[in-house]
Formats: sequence, C-alpha cells, structure tokens
Amino acid sequence: MFPKKPADVLKMIKDNKIEIVDFRFLDFIGMWQHFSVPAKEVDASKFDEGLGFDGSSIRGWQSINASDMLVIPDATTARIDPFLSIPTVALICDIVDPITREPYSRDPRNIAKKANAYLKSSGVGDTVYFGPELEFFILDDVRYDQTANSGYYFIDSVEGIWNSGADENPNLGYKPRHKEGYFPTPPADSYQDMRSEMVLTLESLGISIEAHHHEVATAGQAEIDMRYAPLVQMGDQMMWYKYVCRNVAKRYNKTVTFMPKPLFDDNGSGMHVHQSIWKKNKPLFAGKGYAGMSDLAMHYIGGILKHAPTICAFSNPITNSYRRLVPGFEAPVNLAYSARNRSAAVRIPMYSPSPKAKRLECRFPDPSCNGYLAFSAMLMAGLDGIEKKLDPGDPLDKDIYSLGPEELADIPSVPGSLEDALKELEGDHEFLLKGDVFTEDVIETWIDYKMENEVNPIKLRPVPYEFMLYFDV
Repeated sequence: MFPKKPADVLKMIKDNKIEIVDFRFLDFIGMWQHFSVPAKEVDASKFDEGLGFDGSSIRGWQSINASDMLVIPDATTARIDPFLSIPTVALICDIVDPITREPYSRDPRNIAKKANAYLKSSGVGDTVYFGPELEFFILDDVRYDQTANSGYYFIDSVEGIWNSGADENPNLGYKPRHKEGYFPTPPADSYQDMRSEMVLTLESLGISIEAHHHEVATAGQAEIDMRYAPLVQMGDQMMWYKYVCRNVAKRYNKTVTFMPKPLFDDNGSGMHVHQSIWKKNKPLFAGKGYAGMSDLAMHYIGGILKHAPTICAFSNPITNSYRRLVPGFEAPVNLAYSARNRSAAVRIPMYSPSPKAKRLECRFPDPSCNGYLAFSAMLMAGLDGIEKKLDPGDPLDKDIYSLGPEELADIPSVPGSLEDALKELEGDHEFLLKGDVFTEDVIETWIDYKMENEVNPIKLRPVPYEFMLYFDV
C-alpha cells in the first residue's frame, strides 16, 4: 500500500497526480521543519543526492560559516498529506553533511537509528518496540504575551468547568468538572467526533490506533493511543500524530497543545511510554519473576530507574514539564516500579497474560519531548541496566500517599526542574555515548541551548502569582 523504494514514490506521484513534494525533518529541539518543490523536479536521483538547505537557520544546528546541509528523503515514509488542498506527498528525511556525506550527529532521527543499531550490536535483541500514550488539550482560545512591564496567559475551552456560568446563548451545561473528564459519554465529552477524525486520519497514513478517549482534566484533555512500533518508525509516527491532531483541530476552529501543564489545579498531560525488546520475533521481557517479567526485563527497569534523572533532560525537556512532576500529587515522580501503583515511575501492565504483551510502562515522560531523543535515551538506559545487571530493588506496591516521611525518604524522585535534569545529564551521560549514539557535542549543545533559551529566560521573568504573594512585602 505504501512505498518501499524510490520507484514506488515516483509511481505514487504519477498515479495520484501529485503536484508538490514536501520534504520534512525534525530540528534538534523537536519541531517538524519542511520545504517543498514541484513534483516534476523530483526524480530517483533525489533519493541518493538529496537536496540542499541552510542548516544555520535550524535551532541547535550549524554555525553560519558551515551552514550547508543535505536532506536525504526516506522513500518508505512517503505519504499523501491529508490536509493540503494541492495534492502533496510528504517525505521524512535524514540529514547528512554535503561534503563528507556522513549522517549529521545532531539529527534526532540519526540518533534514533544509531540507538537501534547499538541494540543489535549488543546482541541483547534486534528490535525494541515503543508505544507512547500522548495526552493533549483541545482548546478554543489561547492568548499570551510577555513585555518589560506585563506578562499573562489566557486559555479557554467551551468544555472548561469555569464556563459553567457563561452566557453561551444557551449554555447547555455538560462541562466536565476538574479531574472528572475520565471518561463520560457525549454530550459531556464533546470531542468524540473530532478525536475519531484524528484516529481515522492517522490510520489512513498507516498508523495503527488502539483507542481514543477523553482524559481526566476538564477543558478537552484527550488521549489517542498508537499501537507499538519499532523505535525509528515510532519517532516518525509521533511527528505525524502531532501534525494530524493540530490540523484536524484547526478544521473545527480549535487548537491543540502538547504542553504538559497548561492548566492550574487540574491534571497535566503525560506520555506513558510502553517498551519491550524482542529477538528473532521472540519477546524477551516475559519470564517467571515479579509480575511475569524476565531477569533481563528487571535489569532494563534497573537501568531506567538509575538513569531516570538524566532521561528527564530529554523526556521532560521544557520548564513547564516540572509543573506536572510535583511530589505529593498523582504525578509519577517516585523512582520505583510496580505492577499496580500508578505513582511509580515504572509500571508493569497486567492487562494480558500473553508473553507478547509483557512490557514495562515508563510513566514520567511527557508529550513535549522529541520522541527520537527520548526513546533513544530510555533504550540506552535500559541496555546499560542489562549490561551491568542492575537490580531495580523491591517493587513499590504500597499506597504511596499512605507512606510516612521515613518510608518516603528512601524513595528517590525525578528532578524538580529542567535545570536539575540538565545537571544530571551533565554528570551522568556515559551510557548515552556507547556506540556513538549520543555524542559529547550533542550533550553539550542540548544543555547549552536549554539553559540559554529556556531555563535562564524563565528565571529572569516575574510570574503573575508572585504579585499575589509578594507585592505588599
């Protein structure tokens, strides 16, 4: 159904009377970039020779004196864009140096490919599957600004409980209360059709969907779950996922945000990531240990828990991520594992006894992340745990909220801020360098970019609630 080689793409262009070919790639931070050419300009040579662009204009990439880069389209990723009025084929691309023809070390897709290659070279397995559950908000109005003498944000949703008294001519009620959005039927869930359209659009692109539903928060919080897929493919699918959700919402004159904590006093948006390693079509995480897991799986969990503070620099990569990861609430901040406890950083789903379904669920990531980097960091941490036979300790099956201070003191937690996570990355990243998956340059550039463009600018700006607390000091 979908292309496998350049000739298939050229046939797709011809058969569907495609007029434009769109070349897409991910910048270092995690935003899809693109440029387009007339379809008549695309021939088989483009898949070998690539197309040039200015890498100095991409966040976190080349300096101005070494700006030339090439995109090399991956024929297997060709899809007809479901939103553009002019027939357009979109191709996901890899980035290479135009002189050496070497894959670019700061290209997130290249990092994911190297992580996958390292898994195979390790002999542990040949395939790692990821199944992220992205949550997001569907909103009606978003306004924000920051000046020298003012700063504010305002978001609104027709579903927001704060609109229960609004004059909507008429107001029909049915506003999910805070933390009660999981998951009533329509009319309280007013976005069923919109989410279904998102699902059907994703499926038309070859992305298998398992379920969709309203999430816990008021104001249109949603979740659509993709079926698990190999690492690089899931990185590609995550970019299509965000693109589809945003553009379907726009058809309804709505907007979507994957920012994890846009609302105060309600649940934030997480991205639980299911993962498992297979070898020769055999699942390696099933065994006779705790919750039906193998020793290899437990060592993988040990690696995730040990390196979780470092992983957070990629899986929870924005300052807003840590408005969600706050101890004492329902966020999965506790660096422990459990078969049932959803406040643990790692959970072992118990829905099915099938060995093929045996997996772990990493619960602290959020959907603001660059999937290629976050998945790669988790895999490298897990493989480090397997290599060193790390013990994840005892499971945390107790109710965390009933534990006393002494018991809680023995349970480590995720970092409390992006700055703390970046410090952890600075001090603990040797496991990421194996197989040249991440490089020292990638680590340093990530830390520098995040500190200069996000952490420090946030530090410099007062926030509205500080006036509530301190104006009269």
